[in-house]
Amino acid sequence: MTAVAVPRRARLRALVGIGRMSAQSLITYRFNLLFGIVSALVQIYLLRVVWHSVYHGRSTVNGITLDVQVAYSSLAAVQAWLLSPGLLWDIPQRVRDGTIAMDLLRPVRFLPQAFASQVGGVLAMLPFAVVALPFAVLVGGAVGPASTPAFFGYLLGLVTGFLISAILNLIVSMVSFWTLEIQGMLMIYRIVQQFFSGALVPLWFMPGWLHAIATVLPFQASGYTPLAIYVGRVSGGKAAQLLVEQAAWIVVLWLLLRLIWSRALRRIVVQGG
Repeated sequence: MTAVAVPRRARLRALVGIGRMSAQSLITYRFNLLFGIVSALVQIYLLRVVWHSVYHGRSTVNGITLDVQVAYSSLAAVQAWLLSPGLLWDIPQRVRDGTIAMDLLRPVRFLPQAFASQVGGVLAMLPFAVVALPFAVLVGGAVGPASTPAFFGYLLGLVTGFLISAILNLIVSMVSFWTLEIQGMLMIYRIVQQFFSGALVPLWFMPGWLHAIATVLPFQASGYTPLAIYVGRVSGGKAAQLLVEQAAWIVVLWLLLRLIWSRALRRIVVQGG
């Protein structure tokens, strides 16, 4: 199935509409959003207790001060919730119930539709994350960025990190075109993604061999990179290098997604209506 050619402006309006519908869908279930951010705040508090226990009166561990570590873990919890791959389940569900057929008949291509849906979801969650930040400071002790350049570097890294996370979500979701039973695999992916992105343990505390694995995977570019810039762990030329690596991952993963999608189109079997 191929999309009907339509003017670029009309495609853009359609994608904005899809993103708006995704945002409205999430906002409709406000309790789920509230529960999610409360869970993140509980995680922030527990991590603060854990790291205070780990440091146990020491000013630094492996060259990292307690304030930097607590700030990192607090912001990581909010960031992980904001970029949470909750929309991982959307494509498998649409394949299962057959609505994927309607998606393919729309005058815009499917991948931009799916991406617009993720953008809309994150934008819907963003105000809740901003509201949660003062509580993150109170509960976990998060502090401001290391410097003004670090703040703007963090914002840029957060945007590119989201793009990496969104493309990875779509790549993993494509497995549903080969098998409908992917819940277990998606749960495993969620755990692996959180761990190697540095959402649970910063890469600077990982053993050498594990740190080496994490640095060659794209997950750290979606989570650890912006956070390391924010707390001043990396700066200047090293920060710029990490941002360039993020851009390279976006290109590589997008090409991989396009390849997988071209194969998935040949395997579509509509279930139900």
